[in-house]
Amino acid sequence: MTSRAPLDGLYAGLDVSTQSCKLVVIDVGAGETVHLDAVRYDDDLPAYETSEGTVRGLGEGVRESDPRMWIEAVDLLLGRLASAGVDPAALRCVSVSGQMHGLVALDGDGDLARPRAKLWNDFSTLEECRLLTERVGGVDAMIREVGNTQRAGYTAPKILHMLRHEPEAYRRTATFLVVHNFINWYLTGGKDGGVAVLEPGDASGTALWSPVTGAWSKVVIDALDAGLAGKLPPVWPATATIGAVGADLVARFGLSPECRVDAGSGDNMYGALGTGNYAPGVVTVSLGTSGTAAAFTDEPFVDPTGAIASYCDSTGHWLPLLCVSNLANGYKAVRETFGLGHREFDDLVAASPPGNGGRLLVPWYEGERTPDVPLASPIQLGFGVDDFVPEVLCRAVLEGHVLNLQAGFGGLPVEPDVIHLTGGLSVSAAGFRPKADIFEVEVVPVLGEGAALGAAIHAAWVWLRESGRDVSMAEVAGPFVVLDEARRTKPDAGCVAAHRVQKRLFRALTRRVRGLEGEDPFEVRAELLRSEP
Repeated sequence: MTSRAPLDGLYAGLDVSTQSCKLVVIDVGAGETVHLDAVRYDDDLPAYETSEGTVRGLGEGVRESDPRMWIEAVDLLLGRLASAGVDPAALRCVSVSGQMHGLVALDGDGDLARPRAKLWNDFSTLEECRLLTERVGGVDAMIREVGNTQRAGYTAPKILHMLRHEPEAYRRTATFLVVHNFINWYLTGGKDGGVAVLEPGDASGTALWSPVTGAWSKVVIDALDAGLAGKLPPVWPATATIGAVGADLVARFGLSPECRVDAGSGDNMYGALGTGNYAPGVVTVSLGTSGTAAAFTDEPFVDPTGAIASYCDSTGHWLPLLCVSNLANGYKAVRETFGLGHREFDDLVAASPPGNGGRLLVPWYEGERTPDVPLASPIQLGFGVDDFVPEVLCRAVLEGHVLNLQAGFGGLPVEPDVIHLTGGLSVSAAGFRPKADIFEVEVVPVLGEGAALGAAIHAAWVWLRESGRDVSMAEVAGPFVVLDEARRTKPDAGCVAAHRVQKRLFRALTRRVRGLEGEDPFEVRAELLRSEP
């Protein structure tokens, strides 16, 4: 029998992201976050010689990290709990959010079969994407099998890359995991009985498992290697725990042997939870190293073009998601070039008009995931010899990033009531107006830690449900999802009109350079200039 007893207890969420590892502890009874800590790999773990979390000097397009670095970061965070005033023994459940798609290979003894993991932003597997797609029978056949196309960031081409270029490492591999499942394996005992499973959210991002059928695709697996099936772990429900923390963690950090580890999920799935995106009508836009837009749906959605990723969420539903790989890089570079703080950047953007006088910057600085142009480079249009000044460039960079994200947004199968903003770049006040006007919907930033908070919320929700309490996600998450109402921004009709023409210009230019049919970008730019007051 279920109970409506008051909610209580401490629950932890770990977010093992590209550049850092964060730990959030929430007190569900009090409705408060009681602990927040972080380890930045570059600064706090210098022995791994990383830049922005990836090993330096591996060559163009190669992004890899040593999985032992993530374990060391987790140990540091758990080891600091007691000194921060949090009783480790009081934690009831831990959940892990991880950067998606990263490939960790373990041998039969639980050691790394390959010393580094390829990450989501590794672009070295273009040939493998092509080969896999051809072997399956083309893009349409691939989408039918796994709901997605093969992208350089996904896990399947990483496995094929290992098979082709490092066959001995592939042969030694007994189990392939993605990042958060590797951390789960460690938390539940690692070599001493650790639980090696995936769950539907991150399994969706392997491009080997279908979020529609809920099963591994034998066709895609056999196209890669028939022996791969034996190296893939089972897929566990996202709404359940997988085991208790290992005895080693109990001994070293004082965790309770009764503390459970839930199935966890990818950072996009938990970023949705941490921003209140667990019911129809809300879209989460995350502005960080990459940019994403994701929405909750009751049914699976498959984009026939492959631009929108088809994923499961962490509540037993679905989370179609758009991802662009260029987001923080342009914003960061222009601020560093001109020595600007966030406020100074905002002031310069405010000094220039919406639409930027027809000056457009397509921000494909390091290739791009959406659209799928991994060899792309940035494009500028409409700049005169006197236009390379801070106020023009700052707006061009900002609008370019938002336009690039919005260009794929229309493919999402939702009509949002509001966009919840999260991620490091959501601090920029200047960005709220362009985002509201370009997306043509109200936007509001969400305070808090996004994916790490979402992981802690999920840990509480799963543990309480397994303990017989009939609780909804809204009941658990509600007190922790805090909207920054002071910065809520509604679209401005005048600005929307200018940006509608600018969106056509962005589409015309980006289609033209890819050899696709569309409007003449020069004619659209002339229309934009005529429409300005």
